[in-house]
Parts: sequence; structure tokens; C-alpha cells
Amino acid sequence: MSFRADERATDFREIDRFDGGVGWIAHPDERMQRASHAIAVDGEVWLVDPVDAEGIDELVAEFGDVAGVVVGLDRHKRDAAAIANRHNVPVYLPDFFEGVTDEIDAAVARFDDELSDTGIRAIPVLDSRFWQEVALYNPADGTFVVPESVGAVDYFLTGDEQLGVHPMLRLNPPRRALRGVAPERVLVGHGAGVMDDATRVLEAALSRSRKRAPRLYAKTAWEMLPI
Repeated sequence: MSFRADERATDFREIDRFDGGVGWIAHPDERMQRASHAIAVDGEVWLVDPVDAEGIDELVAEFGDVAGVVVGLDRHKRDAAAIANRHNVPVYLPDFFEGVTDEIDAAVARFDDELSDTGIRAIPVLDSRFWQEVALYNPADGTFVVPESVGAVDYFLTGDEQLGVHPMLRLNPPRRALRGVAPERVLVGHGAGVMDDATRVLEAALSRSRKRAPRLYAKTAWEMLPI
């Protein structure tokens, strides 16, 4: 299993389907499990941190026309430009993101505390030289998209966790930013999201993050040992 696949996917695995959107993993066999999402608002679709694959346009068309492509983490440029150009829409970046625009070969639009009059709240999670991240919350249906600070793929998780804080943030999780909402579902940038009991699961991930950090680090170290 490769950590990450860079070629364009010829297939994908659907995840996180609900009335207001759907997600997919373009390379189901890669260890990173990079997840992408389509969020529908008033007949328009917003794609968040998308990885391209054959058949994606048909998947998202069921929810409406693509209105924009959102990059929620400075490192998640992924295939945002290619997909935005294909649909003749901009790539949307948070106002506080720096050093990203020059790396995107597409029209760029900026947003502040709301994503382009959609009613979707933009919640800054981290803003530093090394990590710029915004979470998106739709109060109309309780959808919470967290690109990187929490995830549901193996290397984020230990024990019985359904959702885990990123290994680099385990000792200092962004509790203040992520505790500001009570989501119906949490969609993440790595792995399938949490579709049931999401508020409790998110709170458990945040409150136990530091305590469970040694266990996660030990597990990671063990997995890296040569066989």
C-alpha cells in the first residue's frame, strides 16, 4: 500500500453520503485516504479539498452545478485548480491564507467568516507559518468539515477512537475552534467521516487527545520498525 498516489484516479470510493452532499476517496488503496467532499447549498455545489477521479463530475452533478472549489488547508491544493478550471469557477481561499495563491493555476476568490453568501460559516482553526486551516460549518444541516486537525484514518487513531486529533496536534489540540459547534456530522480530509453521534465523538477526540498521545506515538513507532 502506497502512502499517497499521485496519478489521476480511474475510480473512487464513495463515502459520507447525506441529503446535503457526498464524499469520495479517489485512491482507496493509499494509506493517506485523502477524502474530498461536495456540499450542496440552494442547488449549487461546493467542492472541498477535492482529489480528482474519473466519474466525479457525474457524482456531484446529482446535487447541482459546481459553484466553487474550496481549499481548507494550505497543503490541500490537491486537484483544486484542475477541477475549478473544468467547471469554470474560482478556487476559494480563506482571507488569512498566505503563500497559496501563486501555487494555484486558476482564478482565485477570497472569503472571510462566511463562504460566499452560502450561510456556511468559516471557522479559523490554525494560522501559523507551518499550518493554515479553516473548518466549514453549515448550521442549516449541522455539517462540519474539518480538513486536517482531526481525521478518521488509521494513523490518526488509537484504541477505540472513531475520530482522532492529528498526531502533530495531539499535545495541543485546537479545542477552542472545534468546540464552537454541535455538529450532526463531521467530515474530514483523511478517511470517512462521522455520520452519527458526531458531537459526542468530536468531543471525545478533543478531550482525550493529550492523554492518548503516548499510545498513538508508540503505535506509530512500532509500525515503522523494520520487519
